Amino acid sequence: MTYEQAKTVLEKNGQGHVLQFWKKLSAAERKALLAQVETIDFKELERCKATLAGGGASAAKKGKPTAPKVHELKGASLKRAVEAGEKELAAGHVGVLLVAGGQGSRLGFDGPKGAYSIGPVTGASLFYFHARKILALSIRYKTPIPFYVMTSASNYAATVAHFEENDYFGLDPADVIFFKQGMWPGMTPDGKIILDAPGRIFMSPDGHGGMIAALKANGCFDNMRARGVKTLFYFQVDNPLVEIADPAFIGIHTLEKSQYSLKLTAKRDPSEGLGMVVKRDGHFDMIEYTEMTDEMNNRRRADGELYFKYGSPAIHVFDRAFLEKEAAKAMPLHLAHKKIPCVDVNGKVVKPTEPNGYKFEKFIFDALADAKGVSCLAFDRRDEFSPVKNAAGKDSPATCQADLQAKWRRQLAEAGVTVAEGVPVEIDPVYALDARDLASTGLLLQGC
Repeated sequence: MTYEQAKTVLEKNGQGHVLQFWKKLSAAERKALLAQVETIDFKELERCKATLAGGGASAAKKGKPTAPKVHELKGASLKRAVEAGEKELAAGHVGVLLVAGGQGSRLGFDGPKGAYSIGPVTGASLFYFHARKILALSIRYKTPIPFYVMTSASNYAATVAHFEENDYFGLDPADVIFFKQGMWPGMTPDGKIILDAPGRIFMSPDGHGGMIAALKANGCFDNMRARGVKTLFYFQVDNPLVEIADPAFIGIHTLEKSQYSLKLTAKRDPSEGLGMVVKRDGHFDMIEYTEMTDEMNNRRRADGELYFKYGSPAIHVFDRAFLEKEAAKAMPLHLAHKKIPCVDVNGKVVKPTEPNGYKFEKFIFDALADAKGVSCLAFDRRDEFSPVKNAAGKDSPATCQADLQAKWRRQLAEAGVTVAEGVPVEIDPVYALDARDLASTGLLLQGC
């Protein structure tokens, strides 16, 4: 893109100020700015401006929310689901999608969050545990399981390098597909693109819902169809306890012919920050925890249980064909009012003390409204959910490592192995995914 082309398109769309410092920029800065302008979809930018005027996607939601049916699989129903899921896995119909666009800055870590060290004994990374689980599944079901890793522009190169440095954790590189999510400019309340430096537009990722468009733009749907993938397991990078492509979850999704399935966990307290799956006027929806009222958080059933008991930790299963149809649609946009670095009229960078602009995000769960079939499956958070979000306190590396070791100890105990208190425990998923694998190894643990 040339300067003249950029000037024409920016002025046509009321964004001519983006080039106001052009004469002060170096050749490299000019090239970088033109490259940014070239990536902007101005039709989408108009949609962002309209969203600003309308107050965001959440403002348009109507209808009284009610709690959905949540499956609690046991006995014969659990066996049927597991058998159905294992059949799909063995047939090569299942792919895995990891959302890993974040940085580890909140943890004091300079790099992709997935490269953060979490192994309580080895110091292995989050990526290690995810990749090794996929490798273990591939071995168990005797078929490759493709691993789609969504990164952001800021951590793509470092994420790929981490996998390369670790020999893809034993996976075949051909089965690991990296792709980038989209980026959108930040905007002022009156719809002007924000510059965070004289020659740079402030850009932010388009949210986990941007995954659908990114899969299409990067040819991932074509890759899935060529491999025979019909079902996609989705999870986020910060949860090393996740049971990737859990056969029971895949199975209930398959048996119920669902297009979108969600794992849900009982909230640890009424106001825990988890989204709530609800039904509105016959359609499924997700209410963000920030939109839950005190009355909704504390509403009780006749038996004393919370009415909105189950929250979503973002563990999903999708029908691939459903996602492809969704990719042809424009997803709703959500607003995030943030403190965004900007430049003043003289080109000086200013760090605001109050929110001054908006980021725009798409949320994956907005696809719920279009799904013809939705299944919700309850799970025990002790076994599947302990995210690494904060440097200390709740949902921190310390709590996650403790939960990992507690899970491994339970598996060892189920396999007939007792570990002395205070002895650190870590199990490579390829060695044993669960207690069944541990029992089959004839493991004798002497201590470590």
